[in-house]
Amino acid sequence: MGLAEIKERIAAEVERVGRAPDSVQLIAVSKVQPNERVAAVLDAGQRVFGENKVQEAAGKWPAFKEQYDGVELHLIGPLQTNKARQAMELFDVIHTVDRPKLAKTIARLAGELGHCPRLFVQVNTGEEPQKAGVLPADADGFIQECRDLGLEIEGLMCIPPADEEPSLHFALLKKIAARNGIEGLSMGMSGDFETAIAQGATHVRVGSAIFGERDYG
Repeated sequence: MGLAEIKERIAAEVERVGRAPDSVQLIAVSKVQPNERVAAVLDAGQRVFGENKVQEAAGKWPAFKEQYDGVELHLIGPLQTNKARQAMELFDVIHTVDRPKLAKTIARLAGELGHCPRLFVQVNTGEEPQKAGVLPADADGFIQECRDLGLEIEGLMCIPPADEEPSLHFALLKKIAARNGIEGLSMGMSGDFETAIAQGATHVRVGSAIFGERDYG
């Protein structure tokens, strides 16, 4: 499909639902993609990218950041507390704050490092045991816990179950965000980003539709 077509589809959906033209940020999910594909998307002008793993991003992005100005890196995969320092030094935004221990670690490191990435809380809207994320019933309390630690929560993130209607999960995430005074909504991927935009997504995470299928070889 390619970057240009994805951007066109985002712009068309934003216009269709009557939102501001710049109200949705496209995160190009570059995990497990070869460097030449990533470089091609950088050359096409994309500057916001998402990675799932700290180690993979650490091996890929410092060199790209030297070569290309204005790169913004988002961590969209689960974060282990022992990788938190490295993640905070590498990423501009972390979408997967999901438990008290991690929040406390980020707060402590923010004090030590003198800076903190922008933070999203991941909500497990489908209550799937194998998935990371705070349960919907616990989200309000956890958001308050983060704020009590001095962390500013910019947004919420979810990954709907593969076999369920995504719009129900997007609506739930939006409702939790609204009652907590949170504006950022990281939701929608290659197969459902237009649905997410209609529900108010501010960040959509698109990988295979931009880069082609991933090579896990």
